[in-house]
Order: sequence, then structure tokens, then C-alpha cells
Amino acid sequence: MTEAVLPSNWGRWGDKDQLGTLHLIDAAARKRAATEVRDAHHVSLARRIRPVPLTTGLGPVGSPAVMPAGVLQIMNFNGAKPLALTDTLVLNTHNAALTHLDAVAHMPVDEHVYPGVPVQDAVTPTGVAHGSADPFGAGIVTRGVFLDLAPDGGSLSADRRIGATDLDAALDRAGTVLSSGDAVAVRGGWDTHRPLSQPVPGLDLSAVRWLDEHGVSVYLGDISDARPAQFPMPMHQVALARLGLPLVDAADLDELAEVCGRLGRSGFMLVLAPPRITGTTGLAVNPIAVF
Repeated sequence: MTEAVLPSNWGRWGDKDQLGTLHLIDAAARKRAATEVRDAHHVSLARRIRPVPLTTGLGPVGSPAVMPAGVLQIMNFNGAKPLALTDTLVLNTHNAALTHLDAVAHMPVDEHVYPGVPVQDAVTPTGVAHGSADPFGAGIVTRGVFLDLAPDGGSLSADRRIGATDLDAALDRAGTVLSSGDAVAVRGGWDTHRPLSQPVPGLDLSAVRWLDEHGVSVYLGDISDARPAQFPMPMHQVALARLGLPLVDAADLDELAEVCGRLGRSGFMLVLAPPRITGTTGLAVNPIAVF
């Protein structure tokens, strides 16, 4: 796939759109989600993360750390006999240790963010004015479909690149079909919280076209773009930036795989309820799969 034929939704829903593929989640998609709730079981798809004290987590000179920790913590003590104990958390939102939802302004394309708004108009010193995570605060509810690329608890090799045929095979194993507005949860059996110099598997451009053709509204995965990076980065510079497809990065899908296997199911209701913090490039999130 060449640069000239990269899939794009710029202009599809207007020149100032901020929802992207969330437009595909209509009443029918939410009704499909509701029909998946039959077993009264739910699973978190988020990584468990332990905050690092602010005083030790900044990666000082000489540290092997390449970026601050995903979550930094400051304990607030108020006097010798405090009425209450509180803390302050500093989130490094796009850290691979923290499950997070990318807003469409997260990745520019040629100094523009989805769907063609100049960066200088979209992002200001006081926050994101266009393409922020604000729409996510209303909550996202749709049908989710689990696609396991490494069944039976396996993991992909570090040099593996996932294409459309791999997603077709995973959907066939799942024994279901995708409808426009559905989300996909894609498991590669990987923890990508590792030095950026280490290779990890990822999706290629044909996989992004597959997501587009199937009308996928949200992508959740324990893999996304491969390392070493390919340019344009299929997931962040095409799916997110050009299609307006929100990405949930650094998901933990092992328990989901276990539950889907035990129940003999691949479909579920997906509930995303990020905090209503405005003007951000993304938000920490705890995705919930309900069966």
C-alpha cells in the first residue's frame, strides 16, 4: 500500500469532526452489545500498575530509564494527625505501562491532526482544543469481539507483522462475524512495556485496511505498531490519525482469553468510561468486557 492510497476518513463526517469512527457506534451496535450480556461475568482489560514515588521515578542522569514511569505518586500528609490521607498521581498517559485511550489529536500527519486541522489550531499551551479525548468522557458502549492471534496462551514472535489474512484467520477461529460499529480486542500475547530498542510485533497496513473495511469503531490490543517502527506507523499514523479510529494501547487480554475459552464465546459488551478530564491527548482507561 502506497502513501497515496492510505485509507482516510478526513472529510467523511465534516471538517471539524472529533468523533472519528465512534460515529459507527449507533443504536444497533449498542443493542448488539446488550444481547451479549448473558453470563453475568465481567473482565477488566487493563494492566495492573503500581505507582512509582515521584522522587525516584523521573529517570535521573545516568539512569537506564528512557522515560518517566507510567504513574508517579506523591503522598500528601497534612499534620501529625491528619483528618484524611490523600495522594497526587502524575500520569504519563501514553506510557506502555499504562492502559490508555488515544485521542485523535495524539498523532499529527503533515502538521495536521484528524480530520485535517492544523496542529497550531488544535493544540495550545493550555490543552487540546480540537481532537481531544473529551468525547470519550460520555462513555463508549458497543459490542466487542475478541481476536486471538496466538491461541492457547501463546505469543507472537518479535518480528511478526500481522496482516489482513491473519485477522481473517483469527475472526474465523472466533466463530463470529463483525458488524459496523463493533470494537475488536486483539491479543498477540505480548507485554510491550520494554525498552524502545527491543523489537515487538505489530500490525501492518493491510491490517489497518481490514479494520476500516469491517467498520471497526475502537481497537484494543496488547500489540499495536511494531518496533522497530515502520513509517507511516500503521496504527498510530494511519488508523488513528487518518481514520480517526481510537486506540486503546497496552491492554491486558490474557484474562479475556481465558474467559472466552471457558465460556466458548468471543463476543461481549465493551464498556469504556474514562474520566471526564477535558483537553487531553488521551486518557487512562479501564476497559470492561461484560458477558
